[in-house]
Amino acid sequence: KKSVAFIVDDEISKYQQIMFNSDVEYLKERSYDIEDIKNRIIRNLSKKKWVSRIENDVAVISKSISPADTLLFTRVNAKGYVTDFGGLTSHAAIVARSLNIPAVVGTHDATNLIKDGDTIIIDGYHGEVIINPTQDQLDYYKAKIEKLHKYDEELRKLKDEPARTLDGREIELTANIDLMKEVEIAIANGASGVGLVRTEQIFDLMDEFPDEEEQYKIYKSLAEKIYPNEVTIRTFDIGGDKVLPIDLKEPNPFLGWRGIRFLLDNRELFHSQLKAILRANKYGNLKVMVPMIASIKEINETKSHLKQAVEELKAEGKEYNEHLQLGIMVEVPSAAVMADTFAKHVDFISIGTNDLIQYLLAVDRGNENVSDQYQEFHPAVIRSLYYIIQGGKKGKAFTTICGEMAADPMAVPLLVGLGLDSISVSPAAIPHTKKIIRSINFKDAKKIAEECLQMETENEIKEVLKKFYDKEVEDEIEKIF
Repeated sequence: KKSVAFIVDDEISKYQQIMFNSDVEYLKERSYDIEDIKNRIIRNLSKKKWVSRIENDVAVISKSISPADTLLFTRVNAKGYVTDFGGLTSHAAIVARSLNIPAVVGTHDATNLIKDGDTIIIDGYHGEVIINPTQDQLDYYKAKIEKLHKYDEELRKLKDEPARTLDGREIELTANIDLMKEVEIAIANGASGVGLVRTEQIFDLMDEFPDEEEQYKIYKSLAEKIYPNEVTIRTFDIGGDKVLPIDLKEPNPFLGWRGIRFLLDNRELFHSQLKAILRANKYGNLKVMVPMIASIKEINETKSHLKQAVEELKAEGKEYNEHLQLGIMVEVPSAAVMADTFAKHVDFISIGTNDLIQYLLAVDRGNENVSDQYQEFHPAVIRSLYYIIQGGKKGKAFTTICGEMAADPMAVPLLVGLGLDSISVSPAAIPHTKKIIRSINFKDAKKIAEECLQMETENEIKEVLKKFYDKEVEDEIEKIF
């Protein structure tokens, strides 16, 4: 006699194997999602529950890991992650990095080589995993960790200092938030606000979409904790590598029904979120930003929905503050090309480099098979950034950046030199980013940016930026590692 769990395992595994053997890369990648679903079903059938906390030092070794799993394992105190598959800018990797948790992704064979009970060192700086290290290796890395902790203490002294260049150019330095626990980290690290709240991540572990009241409480808490600084709340970005509880299956989710497209087709969901934000805007420090904007039509429709949300709240007799700045994510090529026009219709624009780069270069950022072609310093990327920033200035829209590129130490002087008003990074990256900004002159950064705009290859650009960085910034992390 076979148990229900055994039958589920056996049947789902058959379909999983068919998908894994497929020549279609998308289906092969989705086979790992099937593994995750299968395990959850079996766990529920077996009535096994997640432990609330792991007391020992434990790392998660997996073929792949979803953003939801990253959050789950983080909550039970996992110390690090190693996966066979995945890219540096996959959303699971971003979540791990934002929480300062060591992670190495795309190793190909970690699950075969690492066994239960093994001692491992996860070196996220070099992308290396050492299995059952020698005592000398353990001592070597313990010494590095100690030096890193001391450097962190030095950086904390900059908490209340402005992110200002040596010649007086001030950059607003804000935090990207995926989890409520990151808010405290952002404040402790001296963020001057929150430049991006990924709302689909905050509610990722729910069994269904959060209603207006649930959202209102979260946004109100954010506004209160960050006040008097501002919080930019991005509306749900469903699709791609970001998933909420909905039956949404597409052959190419990154080019499909996602972001603002999904919201405009789901009026009730969109309105509940807009109404929650309007209600939570008691102190006037909330801003709303919509993702995946590709046309003026979508901007106008968003404004129309915002007005309708205000009218609904008025009719319901609920308190709200309609003085809400509206911004857009610039992350698709059409928005980059039309940046000067789009900027005239909104209060601010935020460059989402994670998606923008993959769309510009036709590279799936979560696919390790083409990860070497995901080039943030590709000349086309740098020129696009310049064009967007100039478009923002022309349209008189405040211009910021919130992708992972912003936290790359070598990219910071370039981004400052290109003329950005603001930079938003993970809470863990704020202190080091602030130090870099305070170590350079804007006029020098501007010259470097102008030089990079004339270059034809990524290697040329990286070489110039590395030379400038080594000369101008005393990087203790590079010395340590």
